[in-house]
Amino acid sequence: MLLRENIPASYIVGKIKNEVVFVTLYSVFIAVMYNTFHFTRISIPIAVPTILGTVISLLLAFKSNQAYDRWWEARTIWGAIVNDSRTLTRQLLTYVDTKYGPSEERAFCEKMAKRQIAWCYSLSRHLRRQDPLKGLEKLISAEDLNYIKQYSNIPLALLELQGADLRHAYKLGWINEFQQVELDNTLTRFSNEMGGCERIKNTVFPATYGTYIHFSLVLFIMLLPFGLIEFFGVVEVPVVIAIASAFFLIEKMAIHLQDPFENKPTDTPTTTISQTIERDIKQMLKVNYKQEEKVEEKDQSKMFYIL
Repeated sequence: MLLRENIPASYIVGKIKNEVVFVTLYSVFIAVMYNTFHFTRISIPIAVPTILGTVISLLLAFKSNQAYDRWWEARTIWGAIVNDSRTLTRQLLTYVDTKYGPSEERAFCEKMAKRQIAWCYSLSRHLRRQDPLKGLEKLISAEDLNYIKQYSNIPLALLELQGADLRHAYKLGWINEFQQVELDNTLTRFSNEMGGCERIKNTVFPATYGTYIHFSLVLFIMLLPFGLIEFFGVVEVPVVIAIASAFFLIEKMAIHLQDPFENKPTDTPTTTISQTIERDIKQMLKVNYKQEEKVEEKDQSKMFYIL
């Protein structure tokens, strides 16, 4: 998940350490050969790597922009999930008459609201290809848990149970026809939002596009020492390393942002969002959120940055 933490330099360097080692050895080799063996004094006009670098910069900028669009779309969808989860709970508490204290109607509202919390957590883990059933026993009944275990798509099974309970409430007269339609529309939005997340998750960023840019970047780095050696001499080594590191970091940033559900520091923060939804819904239900055992404790942010 995306974290509001200062990223350690060791984490940043770790992402490009192999590339930096290669560039260092290569640039040192070129400098040694150029200064030791005069017959290998090959240099090219600085304009050649400059033009190639400009083209690669434009391609990387386009790739980064497209990757950020995918990340931002994922964040927008989860923002809608927050709003619709609050809306569903508010509709349940206002449509169903629960003012007389503990009753079947009140139990119905709490059951659907807590199942909505379970849906958020299960969708988060489902998108990250983790166990979507983890922790759900704290929110849903054993009967519901046994039912959804039959499905490969746990969030979809939870939405099916929500729809079934909604129909049951309508038949009992707890909600009227108009209220049933409104609640069903809210459930439909959850289904659409889940589909939007799955579309982002399952749509692979064009591999050929990234591969071609990477090969062009490698070519640029290999030509760069020959363009700088005549002007900088041995100093071209740190210059080449600095330029190459900047390009490789931008490339890595785009690669990480293009997949917002991989449980990385650059992820859409679905776990934290789910915890926010859990807190808000339980407060609307007048449940003591601080005393109740939470489904998932907050992650230790530093764990994301272990190399």
